[in-house]
Amino acid sequence: MWNEIVTYWQEEGSIMTPMVSYLLENIWVTLYMTVVSTLMAYVLGLPMGIAMVITAPGGLRTNRVIYRILDFVANIVRSVPFLILLILALPLTRIIVGKGYGPTSVIVPLVLAAAPFIARMVESSLLEVDRGVVEAAQSMGAGLWTIIWKVLLAEARTSLIVGATIVLGTVLGYSAMAGIVGGGGLGDIAIQYGYYRGENGVAWMCVILLVVLVQGMQYVGTFISKKTDKRVR
Repeated sequence: MWNEIVTYWQEEGSIMTPMVSYLLENIWVTLYMTVVSTLMAYVLGLPMGIAMVITAPGGLRTNRVIYRILDFVANIVRSVPFLILLILALPLTRIIVGKGYGPTSVIVPLVLAAAPFIARMVESSLLEVDRGVVEAAQSMGAGLWTIIWKVLLAEARTSLIVGATIVLGTVLGYSAMAGIVGGGGLGDIAIQYGYYRGENGVAWMCVILLVVLVQGMQYVGTFISKKTDKRVR
């Protein structure tokens, strides 16, 4: 791997500066797609996850119909490989964005793929909250929204942050596949240069940069989760 990278820069020294600039530019493109998609996906996935916990059998407002619909949607969408979802979502992407290529257009399928995943992560985090804490809040007359915001979400905040870190890494991996449809970012460079042109040095550089980004997100997420964890250790 390292030999390929060194050899590439030695042989292509004349285009080193433009390529480095291109890589740096697409790091920001990758982060743009990842962060914006994740935030928008949480707008859909967080309420969906909360609703699944609330309406599940034994929940605060049991509703089997709503729960089964949400559960079905989450399972179906998560079962579709992202690359296939990326292609299937092209008509919707063109309607919303006006085109089917570029970083902004990739946000649409990224949100569709991430929202159900987020819903499951949120559901898992909220189910970890001690049932006794919820019952205590109910016994003191707390309403549904009070229990959601001040009990469930508050008690599960550390787990939710860890889940958000996992989601960011997953969405970053999805964004790399967007290069197949000209979505831009490091994945696009790896495909256009590393695969189609056979320039393995560029491909490996993209892989290294993606790993660094994921590890950076993981470090920040772990740091924040530890700071918010009030449990005695």
